[in-house]
Amino acid sequence: MSRLLFELGVEEMPSRFMKSTINQIENATKKLFLENRISFEEIKINATPRRFILLVEGLSDRQEDLEEEVKGPSKKISFDEDNNPKKPLEGFLRSKNLSVDDIYFKTIGKDEYVHAKIKEEGKETKEILKNIIPNIILSINHPKSMKWGGKNLKFARPIRWLLTLFNNEALEFDLEGIKSSNITRGHRFLGESKIEINTIEEYFEKLEKNFVIVDQDKRKAIIKEQCRNVAKDLNGTLLEDEDLFDEVSYILEYPTAFYGDFDKEYLKLPKEAIITPMKEHQRYFPVVDSNGNLLPNFITVRNGDSYKIENVKKGNEKVLEARLSDALFFFKEDTKKDLESYFEKLDQIVFQEKLGTIKDKTLRIRAISAKLNKLINLNLDDEKINRVSKLFKSDLVTNMVFEFTELQGVMGREYAKLNNEDSEVCEAIYEHYLPRFAGDELPKTKLGVALSIADKIDSICGFFSLNIKPTGSQDPYALRRQALGILNIIIDNEIDIDLKEIISISLEELKHDFDKEKVLDEILDFFRLRFKNILEDLNIRYDVIDSIIDLDANFFNLRLRALKLVNVIDNNDTQEALVAFNRVNNLASKLESKKDIDESLLKEDEEKKLFDDYKLINNNVINLLENSDYDKALVEFIKIKTPVDNMLDNVMIMDKDEAIKTNRLNLLRTISDLMLQICDLSKIVYKNN
Repeated sequence: MSRLLFELGVEEMPSRFMKSTINQIENATKKLFLENRISFEEIKINATPRRFILLVEGLSDRQEDLEEEVKGPSKKISFDEDNNPKKPLEGFLRSKNLSVDDIYFKTIGKDEYVHAKIKEEGKETKEILKNIIPNIILSINHPKSMKWGGKNLKFARPIRWLLTLFNNEALEFDLEGIKSSNITRGHRFLGESKIEINTIEEYFEKLEKNFVIVDQDKRKAIIKEQCRNVAKDLNGTLLEDEDLFDEVSYILEYPTAFYGDFDKEYLKLPKEAIITPMKEHQRYFPVVDSNGNLLPNFITVRNGDSYKIENVKKGNEKVLEARLSDALFFFKEDTKKDLESYFEKLDQIVFQEKLGTIKDKTLRIRAISAKLNKLINLNLDDEKINRVSKLFKSDLVTNMVFEFTELQGVMGREYAKLNNEDSEVCEAIYEHYLPRFAGDELPKTKLGVALSIADKIDSICGFFSLNIKPTGSQDPYALRRQALGILNIIIDNEIDIDLKEIISISLEELKHDFDKEKVLDEILDFFRLRFKNILEDLNIRYDVIDSIIDLDANFFNLRLRALKLVNVIDNNDTQEALVAFNRVNNLASKLESKKDIDESLLKEDEEKKLFDDYKLINNNVINLLENSDYDKALVEFIKIKTPVDNMLDNVMIMDKDEAIKTNRLNLLRTISDLMLQICDLSKIVYKNN
């Protein structure tokens, strides 16, 4: 078995592109190896801002030999009267590099067709790699790519060198003038600019000696350990952030953590106003004391060793000083007025041309929140709703949020606290933006729940009413995220309501003309797709999801229903019942309009028995459904499988007498309708054991 080491050397890559590029290299490598019949045992990809490293273990030395059967034209159009090949056959033979002696015939349907077996001896992996590796590079896409040096090649940053070793032998090929060799480069400032690599093991050893730690996981672990130790030396604790650790590990090749100081005067600022410039703008880690209070220090990581680290420290302190100085100035200016005084300025910010200003949006949200309060029994004081509606978007026009947009909601909460607003009102100002991203916290206060749902549903309904909807990967207004946010809030707070009612409330607040029924249906479908994702993340089978997804739009209950039904649907009794109830559904669908069952028209013992058994279980099923005992309801419903089978096997459903036929179909339809209150068993995949 063989080994491959490939290094793609580039100018410093933006950290936001790193994980995507790693995934693309891995996927392209697997795909191209499979297509070229090259087996392997393991693929590992490492990356630094200046290089991507592909290591493949257990590579086959040669391609697998290819033998496949190919089908050609029909026999009747392949030969003329003298049995000479005609053009269709000649073209087939030419394309496959075959002769007439290589073909044979197989009957398919009523005709015979030309067939042949193609054999191709596998080539050495070493030679195939010279084509595969350039194709791996060419397959990589970035949101923003560039050309350089007159090349047609595109990449996020210019490619500067290629290193390829196959079993410790340099593999040479050319990619638009960039030649692959066994030469790499060390750290831009601390390492050698030309390092000859003779073995794969030597590659990792020599790079580490040249201040390049290739493995991003190892770099991340070093960064964590160093930062924690520095925080400990400051008698504090590192305020850790996994996303920030990832980002920092992708912007350097050799980490050295150090600390800096800032003036204690800035600790007068709200905690988030200090942390945000540190983390979001400078990639610094805050330090807190044993009580969780910020210390006047920060920790950051240098791409290099500790040489003249004091100079680096002073430089970083000056940068943060400028940021915090601005923040303190903005904070003092903002707090010269109370938060409510900013409300009227919201009329100066356009939310969307046809949907009005941010102030217009706040008025719609107030109305939606007031109706939600009654609809989902939040028992909120109307005065609180009116009060928070004057405050929850007002920080958008403050100096602090204008400069640090990440602080929207956060500064509103802090300014409201300074104005001695009610604590729930303060918290709701922050919570109405939650969740901001996947895995983010959800609002905890009832007022925050109402505002968050109202804000998000107003955006979704507003844009859908204007036919502005997410398409493919494009979602500029983050409507998918907002829909998932609403669903997670509903589920987390066990809000037992059909979302259709909430959507209808929001649509009524829009003043422009549009087809409300059409938009309502589109929005419900949009939410159902997001809800499917939630259930799939819970490992709910797709057919179970399909069986309940269209029952209604009470997504809290639908989730509960799916979780309870999944085990019952897998048991043998339910599986055996699927065939019977699918027959019921198929026959019931033939009924144009449902009517009451006429007992006098039930002639056969089997249909009488089925109707009697239906009446026995009907109330039980309904009561169980009302108590959300969906699993028990299905078990109870399946009890009528035997009488269903007996009727279907022994009674002519489509009787010549129209009244009897219709009555029997009505009976089946009634049973089908009861089943559809639990789930649609026709969507469940039958497992034939």
